[in-house]
Amino acid sequence: MSDVNTNAVSSVALSRAELEEHVAQGVRRFDSCALDDEDLSRLDLQGVVFERCTFAGATLFACKLARSQWLRCRAGGADLESVDAVDARFDGCDLNNTKWRRAKLASAAFHGCKLTGAGFEEVAHLGIHFEECLLIGADLRGFSFRKAELKALDFSDAYLSGCDFRDAVFEGGSLRNAVLKLAKFQGADLRLADIEGVKLTEAGVFKGATISHAQAAGFLRELGLSVI
Repeated sequence: MSDVNTNAVSSVALSRAELEEHVAQGVRRFDSCALDDEDLSRLDLQGVVFERCTFAGATLFACKLARSQWLRCRAGGADLESVDAVDARFDGCDLNNTKWRRAKLASAAFHGCKLTGAGFEEVAHLGIHFEECLLIGADLRGFSFRKAELKALDFSDAYLSGCDFRDAVFEGGSLRNAVLKLAKFQGADLRLADIEGVKLTEAGVFKGATISHAQAAGFLRELGLSVI
């Protein structure tokens, strides 16, 4: 259904050709539309708003998504390799197992999103912002979170090798069982984070970070020492 007055399309299943035609006609908002498994590669969707739309298994390779907004969308397993999503916003979306390899994500914002198993290899991410997101098992190797305020980010089982967390403040969240090889935590405040399950062989990465007495006692217990 297309509403000329609001320049929006809602509650329909769309093919690539139909989406492209609507955008060419100036439509900038799609509500409750289904684009599951569609090949949308290289489309120009800059500034477009998607609300409660589904993109499960869709291919968005090299799409132009700058300044686009994704509100409560479901895109599990979607391929977003090489997209340009600079200044894009994702709120309350299911993005589990999405692929973002070589994407441009500078100043992109993810709030309240599910990103379990997502892959962010070789992305440009200066100024990227995650808040209250599930990043369980996500591949974020080499990311910089330096001086960031990390609010309720679940990095459990995530691949964080080489990440820069220097001077970052963890406001809740978890690093449980995360892979932390060569990560940097100097000056980071980890007192409110769950760091259980960190391998003792990787505990040295926390050198220079601030942890709580309870967290320190946990490390000592792992060494077989009694804490009284």
